Amino acid sequence: MKSSADGKKKWALLTEKPAAASGIPNEDELNAGIDFSCAVLESDIAWTPTASDTFNEKTSCQVGNSSAFGASNFDTALTFMRDYLEAGGPAVEAGDKAYQAVRVKGSEVWIYMRESDKLSTEPWEAGDIIDLGGLVRSDNPARVNNDGDIKRRVQFAPQNMIVEKAVLPGTGA
Repeated sequence: MKSSADGKKKWALLTEKPAAASGIPNEDELNAGIDFSCAVLESDIAWTPTASDTFNEKTSCQVGNSSAFGASNFDTALTFMRDYLEAGGPAVEAGDKAYQAVRVKGSEVWIYMRESDKLSTEPWEAGDIIDLGGLVRSDNPARVNNDGDIKRRVQFAPQNMIVEKAVLPGTGA
């Protein structure tokens, strides 16, 4: 059965490395992380694997070229909707928490995205598929078109990414 993509991306930002040696987080870690699903601009998400490096891998007997895949590449950038307190200043303990974690160039965080038939408001569960996630380093935030709300776009340098991996069971499972 097909499912509308509307409201189905769930995001988690961890400030500490997942405990598993595989780098795959468990459901407890993801649910304890910063859920910024309502703080990222949907129309400006770049969070996907891109074409891997390729190189010639031709044997002497082959006619024509033969290619092999090398290192994986990723396009990782997000635009954060800024959130402010009524009294003024960033809402550091609320909606602006994820942006605050990445606003300084070189900040290292672990960001994970789930896109499935579940709503973004539903918690992470063991077996959910992480579409793309892992350790990233942030670049300087860019001021983008601020028609509408105040927002900042952050480009990330992927360091250690996982693609299409299942969330591990939590410690209570």
